[in-house]
Amino acid sequence: MSPRTDPPFDADVLVVGAGPTGLLLAGDLAAAGVRVVLLERRDQESNLTRAFAVHARTLEVLDIRSLAERLLATGDFLSGIRFFGPTRADLTALPSRFAGVLMTPQYETERLLEERAVEHGAEIRRGARVTGVRQDADGVTLDVGPAEGDGGPLALRARYAVGADGVHSAVRQALGMPFPGRSVLRSVMLADVRMDTAPGEVPAFRGVAEGFAFVASFGDGWYRVIAWERGSDLPADAPVDMDSLRAVTRAAFGTDFGMRDARWTSRFHSDERQVPRYRDGRVFLAGDAAHVHSPAGGMGMNTGMQDAANLGWKLAAVVKGQADDGLLDSYHDERHPVGRLVLRASGGLVRAALANSRATRGLRNAAILGAYLTPFAVRRAALFVSGLGIHYPAPPGSHPLVGHRAPDLPLAERDGAPARLYEALRAGTYVRVLPRGANAPAATGKFPVITVTRADASGTSLLVRPDAYVEQAAEMSPG
Repeated sequence: MSPRTDPPFDADVLVVGAGPTGLLLAGDLAAAGVRVVLLERRDQESNLTRAFAVHARTLEVLDIRSLAERLLATGDFLSGIRFFGPTRADLTALPSRFAGVLMTPQYETERLLEERAVEHGAEIRRGARVTGVRQDADGVTLDVGPAEGDGGPLALRARYAVGADGVHSAVRQALGMPFPGRSVLRSVMLADVRMDTAPGEVPAFRGVAEGFAFVASFGDGWYRVIAWERGSDLPADAPVDMDSLRAVTRAAFGTDFGMRDARWTSRFHSDERQVPRYRDGRVFLAGDAAHVHSPAGGMGMNTGMQDAANLGWKLAAVVKGQADDGLLDSYHDERHPVGRLVLRASGGLVRAALANSRATRGLRNAAILGAYLTPFAVRRAALFVSGLGIHYPAPPGSHPLVGHRAPDLPLAERDGAPARLYEALRAGTYVRVLPRGANAPAATGKFPVITVTRADASGTSLLVRPDAYVEQAAEMSPG
């Protein structure tokens, strides 16, 4: 069934913000045959980056979109990460094809997502600044003006709109949506530099009495340094003093690695904030427009992309008449609690990093080491940070697998058939996974479903949503 785009509409869905969240969402909608226009305030693509870590669940999301292998080729895939002291979190036991974390600049993720979105027909308009949001029973209108200059606003109308335009979201502000929370860190310094001596391990993080420092590699001889100096309260637009950056890095690592030739510097304030609701009528918020937190744990970009993966198929189903509008309420119900958990987890990590005495840091490291020696605690933390342990509420009495991520199950070999579940999900629809020898039930509902057979001996049948979460599960006997 082709999407309905009535004459008054410029698009079925308007997406604001061409970061990873907006680009993934626009690509999903376009791939589903939904007419989507993506609005970006920047006139040109940014060659800067904020995020580096791509966790296992996000790589699975990209695998379903045939992008994971291409992204893996752009960075370093690490089997573990170090938070504080001598302990290192081993990720090799994660239940995923991507048992680790990929370190690659955010612009590489954006490049692949943009290529996919354009390939599927998404229209990207740059230099477009949202100045107003109006909605009624039939649709939503965005007032859009040029990013610079005196050009008058253009009214663009669609059935739905999504604000994925970051922490200073124009969509959220136009809605009058509150963004409660507080600033956790002020005046954090960032710089992209060359180094005379490469760090022995990257990414590297150290917290000391003077502050903390983080070093990540771009893989081409450039390094990103993030440092915070205790007691500093300069405004975000204050220039970065390279001597201060070197001093904090030396205090943390015992060396400043001979950093030089900064090509870019900036400051930012790290806040913990979350909107009370992710949906306001026909307008949705996703990514940093909906929730923002400290960079500790590298979960920000990943959480936003998983917001998009949750919302995209639901919007497509409603626009194409395959589901009622009520399905869209589940976006808030499922993703708002996840955002809240990420705020708490990253907040705990950054507060641990701010320990300002040797004794406190010693207790912190001892506590982490104790947890590290507890397999259950290690596994639970790894599952959460990686995103693999995130699950959604299930109706009472449901099978234990309902609401949980579906693993990438091997499928029975057939000529031309997908070999794995995530390959089957590339069709963008529901996938019913049957045990060997079981008969497929009669098709019901408007949403298309493809049926595959699992290769293992399990007798569990699954109905897997397009975002790879289990909607139904049951134990079956061969038919």
